[in-house]
Amino acid sequence: MAPSQSTVQVRVHEGVLWVDGEAYPLRNISHVGQRVLEVDKGAAWRKFIARALVTLVIGGIVSAAAGEIGVVLLVVVLGLLIWQLVTVIGKPPLYGLVLNTSGTQRDAVWSTERSEIQALVMEITKAIGRPDTAQVVYNVKHAVMGDHIEQYGAGSIGRAQHSGSGNIGSR
Repeated sequence: MAPSQSTVQVRVHEGVLWVDGEAYPLRNISHVGQRVLEVDKGAAWRKFIARALVTLVIGGIVSAAAGEIGVVLLVVVLGLLIWQLVTVIGKPPLYGLVLNTSGTQRDAVWSTERSEIQALVMEITKAIGRPDTAQVVYNVKHAVMGDHIEQYGAGSIGRAQHSGSGNIGSR
């Protein structure tokens, strides 16, 4: 399932970078970069195989005891495991605009399109170099919204919420 998307307006006006309602004075931005979040497909496959093996062992015992109902139940559970694997592996990578201001790193905007974030990095860097230039407005059309980021690795599986602009809040 793809994360929900909407448009986030990023603009530079009078020496201030605006990301929707959040303001970053250009003179305070010390670094502009990007971040990539991708699903750990290896961990997803390992989890699937472990769950499938446990399901086959328990399902075999239940099938031997319950007959046809146990077999149907086994097939349904395996189908759900496959559906879950396909859903996790099918998630697109997310690209984030990272701003360092006064020693604090902030994830300003997230998008499913790398080119949007790359263009933002270039535009913001130009604006920092020439803060007195005319207003720049850039609409991030594939900004990611909502509760969508799955975190995998080292036994930590969690979720993060993001509104499309600002930092990620963990849950």
